[in-house]
Amino acid sequence: MNDQESSRTPYIPNEGPHPWRRFVAIGDSFTEGIGDPDPAAPGGHRGWADRVAAVLAQDVDDFAYANLAVRGKLIAQIVAGQIEPAVALKPDLVSICAGGNDVIRPGTDPDDIAAQLDDAVGRLAATGAAVLLFTGIDTGFTPVFRPFRGKVAIYNENIRTIADRYDCIVADQWALKVVQDPRFFADDRLHYNALGHHEIARMALRALNVPNDLQPMQPDSVPVRTWRQARADDISWAREHLVPWVLRRLRHQSSGDNVSAKRPDAGPYRIREGL
Repeated sequence: MNDQESSRTPYIPNEGPHPWRRFVAIGDSFTEGIGDPDPAAPGGHRGWADRVAAVLAQDVDDFAYANLAVRGKLIAQIVAGQIEPAVALKPDLVSICAGGNDVIRPGTDPDDIAAQLDDAVGRLAATGAAVLLFTGIDTGFTPVFRPFRGKVAIYNENIRTIADRYDCIVADQWALKVVQDPRFFADDRLHYNALGHHEIARMALRALNVPNDLQPMQPDSVPVRTWRQARADDISWAREHLVPWVLRRLRHQSSGDNVSAKRPDAGPYRIREGL
């Protein structure tokens, strides 16, 4: 087996430390870690990629990690702004989750979105790095995004086809039933909270076959609410989160405007408690 084939093969436990030394994560808010505040960096975010990096850093002394993801980015923006910088960092493991913001926009075609992803993955795979892809979550559990369930399912099939074409590793978010629960989401009902990102990290590490000590985190029980309380919560959510989101769409603005990548350079990753 040559070096390129070896780097793309998931790690086999009990055969020594995992093979990766430089992990670069690219994408949008999902990979940036929005919804998972970082207590060590006020105003910052951790997220699943930071949590995966913390585990990977435990096994190797010279491990380096970069995160180029920026919230709100569409796939064309990710391809234009993150692929070449990621390649320049010379990772041997790169994750890409992109297209989710496109899929939930009315009138978009999941096949067209997948064609852009195919180009990006092809460029990343050509470097010889192992590429980690994510399917989208099953949105059937949430009334707001349930109408997009069919488009997400089509996009996921395209993602699996792309993964087969370029010999990628797939983290199957669609099949992760545990997170199909509002308790794993932040107040905006769009991004994962700390519990959700923790479960995504566990899923990603399973896909990579990397043993770890991350244990399931039990969410709090759902409080009993009257219909009046539920309606008041919905109105508050719409005012605080839904209306601003719609207004940004109408104004062609993004939550990622004027936001830079949180870790643009690959460097040592300090392991923190609670990851």
